[in-house]
Amino acid sequence: MTAPITEGPATDQLPVLVVGAGPVGLAAAAHLVERGIEPLVLEAGPSAGTAVRDWAHVRLFSPWSEVTDPAAEKLLAPTGWVRPDGATYPTGGDWAEQYLQPLADVLGDRVRYGTRVTGVARAGRDRLVDSGRDEQPFTVHVQRADGGEERVIARAVIDASGTWSTPSPMGANGLPALGEKAAAERISYRVPDLRDPALRARYAGRRTAVVGSGASAFTALAYLADLAKEEDGTHAVWILRRGIGAGTYGGGEADQLPARGALGLRAKAAVEDGHASAVTGFRTQTVEHDGDRLVLVSEDGRGLDPVDEVIALTGFRPDLSFLSEVRLGLDERLQAPTALAPLIDPNVHSCGTVYPHGVTELAHPEQGVYLVGMKSYGRAPTFLAMTGYEQVRSITAAIAGDHEAAQRVELTLPETGVCGGAGLFDEPDAAQSGEGGGCCGAAPATLEIGIGAPTTSGGC
Repeated sequence: MTAPITEGPATDQLPVLVVGAGPVGLAAAAHLVERGIEPLVLEAGPSAGTAVRDWAHVRLFSPWSEVTDPAAEKLLAPTGWVRPDGATYPTGGDWAEQYLQPLADVLGDRVRYGTRVTGVARAGRDRLVDSGRDEQPFTVHVQRADGGEERVIARAVIDASGTWSTPSPMGANGLPALGEKAAAERISYRVPDLRDPALRARYAGRRTAVVGSGASAFTALAYLADLAKEEDGTHAVWILRRGIGAGTYGGGEADQLPARGALGLRAKAAVEDGHASAVTGFRTQTVEHDGDRLVLVSEDGRGLDPVDEVIALTGFRPDLSFLSEVRLGLDERLQAPTALAPLIDPNVHSCGTVYPHGVTELAHPEQGVYLVGMKSYGRAPTFLAMTGYEQVRSITAAIAGDHEAAQRVELTLPETGVCGGAGLFDEPDAAQSGEGGGCCGAAPATLEIGIGAPTTSGGC
C-alpha cells in the first residue's frame, strides 16, 4: 500500500510519525493524542518495547514513579490500569509487560509492528533541493516483516528508535579491534541473563573479560560474581581504559538514585572479593586466538592472559542511515543535536547536571524532524527515561502550536553526587587524581544511563 503524495489531505491533517514503540516513542504518541493530533507509531519488532525485552532480566535503577509518563498514565486510566508501587524497581520485563504493552494496546491501530523505517525524506525533494522544501510533507519508506515495502506520508517525524541495535565495538578508537569480527562467536555486546541455562553454561567455570566502565559493566560484573559464588573457576577480568579512583564505581551512597549507587557498590565488591580482577589503562587494539581461547592485546602491546568469553559493554551509537535525505544538525563528536550537545558532552561536563531540555535544543535545520530519547544523546551515556518524557512533552506542544508549553520546563532530574567522565576519561591517571574536565564544582553531579540500557536501551 502506498500513500499518495499529492491530492491528499492538508499537511496539518496528516499523522505525526513516531519511529519506535519503546518508552519514549509511546510517550510521544500519548502526548500527541492528548493534544488531539493523530500519531502513527512504527515498530520494527513484534511487540511494544522490543529492545527493552532484550534486557528483561535487568532491574532498572529508577523506580516505577520515574519510568512512567504522565500523559501515558492518563491514557491508560480508563482501562483500569494502575501504576505499580512507585517506590519499587521494575525489571526490563516488568516495564515492558506492565506498562509499555498496555500503553501500546490502548493506542490500538496507531501502533504497527513488524514495520521497519528504511528512509525519511521530504516528498519529492532530496536533501539538495531548497525550493518549496518546508511546505512538503515527509515521505517515510518502510519495510514490513514479510518483505513488502510501503510509503507513509506524515506531517512530522519523531525518531525514538534508540541506539540498542548499534552497540559500539571493543576497539578503543571506536572501530572494531583487529580480529574482533572474526571472534564474534565468543563476544557478546549485551549483559547476559544467567538464569538462562544455555547462557549460564557459557560463562560458568570460565574466565570472561568485561570491557567497559558504565552501569552495564557494573551489572555484568555483579552477575558474574554471583555465578562465581556457585560455580568454581568462574572469574571476570574487568578491562578499563583508565585507572581506578574515587569515581570509578559511580555515586555510591551519595547517588540520588539509590539503586544506581548500589549497583556500583556491587561491582566494587566483585573486585574486592576476588571474583573479578581489574586491568587498568588498557585500550584494546587486537583480538588474537590461543587455541579455543581469546587474547586481548592493547595499543601498547600488552597481552592479557587468555579468556574464554568477552562481554563488550562500551556503549551504543545512533543509526542515522535512514535519515540521510533530511537535513540534521548534529554535533561532530557526539552525533547529538547541535544545541543539545554542549549540555551532555562528557568531554566538558564531568560533574554538571544535564538540564531538562525540549524542542529548542532538539531542533534541526529540517523543520519537523526530531531525534528523541537515547537517540537524541548520540554517543553520550547520560540518558534517563524522565528526560525523554520531557523531550516529547515539549516537542508535541510545539507541533500543536502551544509554544509557551513547549518552552516550559516541567522536570527536575536527580544528581549522582560524584564526578565521572570528562575529557580525561580515558587517561589512566585521571581517575586516580580525581581530576575532571570542564565544569566541576563543589557539589558535582553527573547523570548516567540506566542499567536497563545495557548500557543502555531505553534508559531508566
